[in-house]
Amino acid sequence: MQPLQFVVPIGALGALEPYIAHVVLTLVVVNMFTRIRAHGVHKRRVENGAEELSRYAPHSLSTLALVLTSFVFLVVEPHGGMVMSVIAVGLLLTDFFEFESRQVEARNNMTFERPKGAVAASLLALLYAGYQSLFVFIEPLWNVIV
Repeated sequence: MQPLQFVVPIGALGALEPYIAHVVLTLVVVNMFTRIRAHGVHKRRVENGAEELSRYAPHSLSTLALVLTSFVFLVVEPHGGMVMSVIAVGLLLTDFFEFESRQVEARNNMTFERPKGAVAASLLALLYAGYQSLFVFIEPLWNVIV
């Protein structure tokens, strides 16, 4: 008997194994679109004179869903899931600090910049999630090289 067998339903996750990498890739793309939308909403609020910004709820939810799904991917595929989980948690932290810096820019009437660090982190997440999800397409070339 495994100590955590009643906490994590591994048998149920086994049935989802072929789809979890695709779900992670989809959530990364959704997260990128919500980031673009959040930046537009924040920029509009700053142009209208708002000194305080609030978090864009769809983007926060998509980031949280990405982190949780990457943890599920960690249970199903340990190596790829660990890398994706680290990237997703890094993306969450980057989003947190980018939002804080946008608030500082709004309060101090500074130029409102794009979230460059979060965009770079999301591109890294997109590359790795695409690699994990779409590996079947590059596998023949990969096997020739390796």
